Amino acid sequence: MPSPSRRALLKQIGAFSAMGAAAPLGISLSAITQAAAQSASGDYRALVCVFLYGGNDAYNTVLATDATSWGHYLNHRNPRTRVPTDTGASIALMAAGTAADPSASANTPERLGGVLPISHVSRLAHAGRSFAFHPALGDLRNLQQGGRLAVLANVGPLVKPTLKTDLQTAGFPQPAKLYSHNDQQSTWMSLGVEGTETGWAGLMGDVLKSRNGVSAGANMALIQRAFTGMSPTGAAVWMNGRTVLPFQTGATSLSGLGSNGRIYGSAALQSAVVNIMSSAASTSHLTLDHQALVQRATQANALIGSQLPQPGVAPWGTAGEHNPYNDALLKYTSTQDGSQKTNPLALQLQMVARLIATNGAANLGIQRQFFLVGLGGFDNHDNLIANHGEGMAQLNHGLAYFDRVMQASGLGSQVTAFTASDFGRTFTNNGDGTDHGWGAHHLIMGGAVKGADVYGVFPTYSTANSQGVFSSPHQLQNGVMLPGTSVEQYAYTLGKWMGVSASDLLGILPNLQNFDVDTHDLGFMNA
Repeated sequence: MPSPSRRALLKQIGAFSAMGAAAPLGISLSAITQAAAQSASGDYRALVCVFLYGGNDAYNTVLATDATSWGHYLNHRNPRTRVPTDTGASIALMAAGTAADPSASANTPERLGGVLPISHVSRLAHAGRSFAFHPALGDLRNLQQGGRLAVLANVGPLVKPTLKTDLQTAGFPQPAKLYSHNDQQSTWMSLGVEGTETGWAGLMGDVLKSRNGVSAGANMALIQRAFTGMSPTGAAVWMNGRTVLPFQTGATSLSGLGSNGRIYGSAALQSAVVNIMSSAASTSHLTLDHQALVQRATQANALIGSQLPQPGVAPWGTAGEHNPYNDALLKYTSTQDGSQKTNPLALQLQMVARLIATNGAANLGIQRQFFLVGLGGFDNHDNLIANHGEGMAQLNHGLAYFDRVMQASGLGSQVTAFTASDFGRTFTNNGDGTDHGWGAHHLIMGGAVKGADVYGVFPTYSTANSQGVFSSPHQLQNGVMLPGTSVEQYAYTLGKWMGVSASDLLGILPNLQNFDVDTHDLGFMNA
């Protein structure tokens, strides 16, 4: 068997809810370094989903900057070149090379400066096109040009390949409840509307869990079910499988019934309370599920609670700084006022790194894991420039921080992070923001990514006529992107890298049968 992986611990910790272990003890830097080396030599792989809650404005995240595209972009996002359907303040970013003006208002594009050109491989689909990132994504632009980050253009839920003309055909299959926050969050995570019980990562975890905890003896079943999926951001269907369940932690610590395994200083009292909570008073499914949850949580916390390293340990934290909210490594520069602020995304990603480090220390033997972190604030119907700029600054800092930590831990090619969101947004300006859309651009980061490129088909832009109709085959009413790539193709490519077989992936991602087999793997991952 390969040596136990530090990343495996992430899976274990994430699999449980708010009943975490007592305050963890620190482990030495030498032990962490040894665990990192063990992980790097093993067959460990992990996916980290970075979910942008609210519906990220993809048009201002990854931009088409060739002259034709830029002209259409200004027509709809800059009122100085207003078309009849658009009013209000400018939500158009500045052209590449424009210097930022720190004295400008926080809700003006002048404050942010020009967009940042990115790389892409010349191919027919993107002939004559050029692309750029939002001005606040400077670190991610460097990662993209350095080959550690890729863009997937215009991806969203699809039942089958869909042309604009297909949407005029009665009965043509479309995803249910488009433009609804809760339903589209669920669709991205589970391929079904709100209420769907299993997610595609959880179902992949069901297939891959046999690789976890094989050397852990009596703890193997617990490790496989509880630690395959982990989250410091709360419950989400993405990691629900038929057998594996997501383990939840706090953003900075494991939650517990009592401090250091005691309630009111008494270990006996804590044991009694746990016994009561894990006893079944009836045979109802709800009661039995609660009993099983408490038992698994208690066992998991006993297994890993004392092994979780402190936050103030390199490379994920500043040595000796045990309060993450004071750690300069976890602070980003606000685009609104230039101040240093604690980044909620970086806090979660630090927790992921700490959980990964625990795997080696606790000898858990985990080889495959899924993690979910989240960042809110992307439902920008107004104040788009200021609020979206702040979100982009948090995303930029958080992902760049995590990439540095993974590389320093020896795991830079074994952990892949990717973004997802409810949906994209409209091309049109609603006053000083945008409204709900469909397709959107997303980012994939890590050493296993074939970076410095834009995958999928980047949409062509157009300007609406007097009736509000867009001539582009990729733009619907209000310039909403019609996805050219499905969430299931996105998931297939990531799942294949994780080691899920093609036949299992077809079972997990049922709409893939409607797409040509040659298009299942989008090509942005190395083997």
